[in-house]
Amino acid sequence: MTNAPPSPDTSLSSRQSLAHGPLGAALPHIERARRSVGDWSEAHRALTGIGPLLDGPDANLFLGAPAMAVVLHLAADGTDRYAGALLALDGIVAEHTRNRLTAAHARIDSGRRTTFAEYDLFRGLTGIGALLLLRRPRGPELRGVLEYLVRLTESITDSTGETLPGWWVSHAPASDKRATPGGHANAGMAHGIAGPLTLLALALRAGVSVDGHEDAMLRICRWLDQIRQRDHRGTRWPRWVSHRGPSPALPATSSWCYGTPGLARAQQVVGIVLEDGDRKTMAERTLLHCLTDPNQLDKVADRGLCHGFGGLLRTAQRVAQDAEVPAVFGDGLGLVMGRFLAADTPEEPGFLVGKAGASLAFQDAEPGAAPQGQWDACLLLT
Repeated sequence: MTNAPPSPDTSLSSRQSLAHGPLGAALPHIERARRSVGDWSEAHRALTGIGPLLDGPDANLFLGAPAMAVVLHLAADGTDRYAGALLALDGIVAEHTRNRLTAAHARIDSGRRTTFAEYDLFRGLTGIGALLLLRRPRGPELRGVLEYLVRLTESITDSTGETLPGWWVSHAPASDKRATPGGHANAGMAHGIAGPLTLLALALRAGVSVDGHEDAMLRICRWLDQIRQRDHRGTRWPRWVSHRGPSPALPATSSWCYGTPGLARAQQVVGIVLEDGDRKTMAERTLLHCLTDPNQLDKVADRGLCHGFGGLLRTAQRVAQDAEVPAVFGDGLGLVMGRFLAADTPEEPGFLVGKAGASLAFQDAEPGAAPQGQWDACLLLT
């Protein structure tokens, strides 16, 4: 499984955590009010007492000022609600983005390896880009993030002369500290290259592009094709690749964060925007098999979004929504919903692995329902 973005162990940062704190717990209140089955006053009360917002280098999509901007954007719901606060936050996020881009380009220019905290969805510039796509899709900051991601996908050469992907990090994955001497390249949505790939594809779908945009997407897709594994048990991707080769891809876990669901959604959107019907079909068939394979579903333990049935359910709904024939996902969605209801309820109240996220995933779970709202934009599902 993946790790949620770590927060310093203080009450202030806990209150500003979209992953685990009150910001994430406010999202079900906002979504209920948006659907007119709850009251906006409840959502507003959930957002009080957050405290001075973190906006320095530790801030990210799931912590501090950017996280608050996500939540208030969803609470505004296309109105002028929280307009003053959002305008101020837009300025803070823009400056934050520029500072991070400066540091990232300096790192590339120096020839040093990247880190998850620089580029990934949880803590890095991909997450900030997801926010900018929501708030200021035509702004220069989003273009700057996309230009950085283009550079990130360019190959690098290590001290032995080996060619490596530009997102190769020098540390081991959290799941196995001994597995990757010399670092690794991560494939997943949360910490790996599927996150940047999806942001690039969603931006292109929204009509935003930069020089080298499509080439960067194709470089990532070629790498994913090289590590893809196919046999009678289906199609899957390893979590990461090290100098020793790919991590074991079985037993596969059907999770949004690392597994087939997130990678399938990423490549479905790529197939749509690049008009690559073969890739789109491959992604949809792969997820369809995943939804009905008990060997994969048995590895999922709870209702959470990150690595639970909630994330699988929402991902499958978004894939079905964009599929040529959405109805073919009906049986699979029904099976996942049954598993969701039978799974343990999360103990913590938060969004990413807690009750709030599970509640959001459940809201559109009835057969034939279309996924509503934009709360899953911070998961890069829409």
